[in-house]
Amino acid sequence: MRFEAPAHKKLVFETLIPIRWGDMDAMGHVNTAVYFRYMETARIDWCSSLGCMPEQSTQGPVVVNAYCSFVRQLRYPGDVRVRHYVTTVGKTSLDTYVTMERSDDPGTVWAEGGARMVWIDFASNQSVPLPQWLREQVA
Repeated sequence: MRFEAPAHKKLVFETLIPIRWGDMDAMGHVNTAVYFRYMETARIDWCSSLGCMPEQSTQGPVVVNAYCSFVRQLRYPGDVRVRHYVTTVGKTSLDTYVTMERSDDPGTVWAEGGARMVWIDFASNQSVPLPQWLREQVA
């Protein structure tokens, strides 16, 4: 099953990640697990820029679902431009969407995916409403 970008989405973060030689597998293309690392890197850098990392706060996001559609095979060398979007915002969660393009092939999506993130209180490990400041950031 392929997931496609929702019509409503807001770009909240963008980063450039180098493809490393070690990212490739025996087939000579970037291993499927590494695409999730690219998405994780963008998500963590975005969260860090907001100041909502576990060591920075008493509350923050956790991923409860993640997916990826592999459109083309990424190969070394090159850089991946990862764009991180927020799509649906709920009471305690938000859905994110990610596109991955090669920097030398702008506009061509090589992979796309996303994750549902739930806002939790780290001490109780229970979901809590998204803070107003975050709602304003992603509105």
